[in-house]
Amino acid sequence: MPVHLVQLSDGNNRRVALVEEPHLRCLEGVSSVYELAQQCLQHSTSIAEQAGLLATGETLSYEEVYVGRSPWHLLAPIDVPDQPSRLLVSGTGLTHLGSARERQAMHLADKKAEPAKEEALTDSMRMFQWGVEHGRPPEGHAGVAPEWFYKGDASCLRAPFEPLEIPSHAEDGGEEAELAGVYIIAADGTPFRIGMAQGNEFSDHLFEKRNYLNLAGSKLRTCSVGPELVIGAEFTEVPGHVRLERGTATLWQKAIASGEDNMAHSLANLEHHHFKFAGHRQPGSIHVHFYGADALSCGEGVVLEDGDIAEVRFQGFGRALRNPIHREKKSDQPVRVKSLA
Repeated sequence: MPVHLVQLSDGNNRRVALVEEPHLRCLEGVSSVYELAQQCLQHSTSIAEQAGLLATGETLSYEEVYVGRSPWHLLAPIDVPDQPSRLLVSGTGLTHLGSARERQAMHLADKKAEPAKEEALTDSMRMFQWGVEHGRPPEGHAGVAPEWFYKGDASCLRAPFEPLEIPSHAEDGGEEAELAGVYIIAADGTPFRIGMAQGNEFSDHLFEKRNYLNLAGSKLRTCSVGPELVIGAEFTEVPGHVRLERGTATLWQKAIASGEDNMAHSLANLEHHHFKFAGHRQPGSIHVHFYGADALSCGEGVVLEDGDIAEVRFQGFGRALRNPIHREKKSDQPVRVKSLA
């Protein structure tokens, strides 16, 4: 059975806890999942085994923590304490059929060409088709490279219930309900998958819509994962649900699906093309890698406002990930660079 872990803080102390609904069982001897993973690498034990051995601490009410009635609150389920630059957040796009169709429609929005014609295919859809044709190579072979993007270091990663910001310079901000892999790099440079978590990758789709070459900049936004890091999760067929709330009303919602049965690329191919770069295999570093979205509200004309709530839930991944949206006041003021000359 999969093992679910959360990270907690009371403002002064940190804990790792094993989810045993409706309770959280605290682990003794570690204060972060990063520390737990390092122990597993050093002693050649599995995360599930080590977490089980250490789960002898205090029991907390998960509900009290989740709804904010406990002195303990949820952190992102992975970080590198005091070393945010050692965590890299990235992602892979054009992996799910639904998002590929929406990207195609978005980039053809101002064109009169028929999408069915070959000459009307965008570069995004061509890349998706390459994935369909060559994204599932035989064992021991590399398939075609997927779309890849960088989001930032741990400073862009938000905990459950923390706001996802639409910065003052942004044109828009929109949810991207996804699953993300969490990885650690061993001393010899070998990547190890710790587990997976549900996430909201969050992007500026309006900026990207102007030109697909804006994709890189559109991804430099905050994001969130959690609340739970799932060890040994099933990743074949993973149904989910995304919902946007405005006040007490549901603004938009949709059933979604992830897992390899709903993707053009195999997980092994996505992982190869991320970790083939030597810079992504630095010992001791952590990687949070989003696997791609199935549906986007922006494709149906939804514009998020300050105070809206985005909720992401995937079956088998624990309690829902919820984040409010915070839209900063618009500003065209440039960032001034000072000289040390």
